[in-house]
Amino acid sequence: MILLTLRASEAASISGTVTLDLDTRIKSRVRVTLDDGREAGLMLERGQLIRGGELLTDAQGGEVIRVVAADEQVSTVRCADALLLARACYHLGNRHVPLEIGAGFVRYQHDYVLDDMVRGLGLTVVIEQAPFEPEAGAYQSAPHSHAPSHEHRFVRVAGHHAH
Repeated sequence: MILLTLRASEAASISGTVTLDLDTRIKSRVRVTLDDGREAGLMLERGQLIRGGELLTDAQGGEVIRVVAADEQVSTVRCADALLLARACYHLGNRHVPLEIGAGFVRYQHDYVLDDMVRGLGLTVVIEQAPFEPEAGAYQSAPHSHAPSHEHRFVRVAGHHAH
């Protein structure tokens, strides 16, 4: 089994790929199957989201694996009205939902309760299969806590969630 323990900034040659969904890409210790069928283990620094396109390597540098963000079920909201889209982002963010925000769209892991809320704001929600690359603030190096600063640098929410 290949033990991937380091991030690589560049590589002379890629020896394989691994396609992972978001829930796997937020884990620092997990067993995975490379796209060519080989077994591998991730043992990376805790609390860091692995992005699609990143390179991972073993301690010897003999294996360099490119991470591919897997298609997964997401809700995508596209809107030309920047104010309305910002309002949707505000309400979703207020529920600590990890968001992928791009020009004219916002995307989150599919949840019918959140979809209904967004539709209630007057937006259209499309449920689709697509890679999910949320803003980095949702997945950073500190565990979630309710310290006096109330900073939320690592919040993982599946489905609806209230604080």
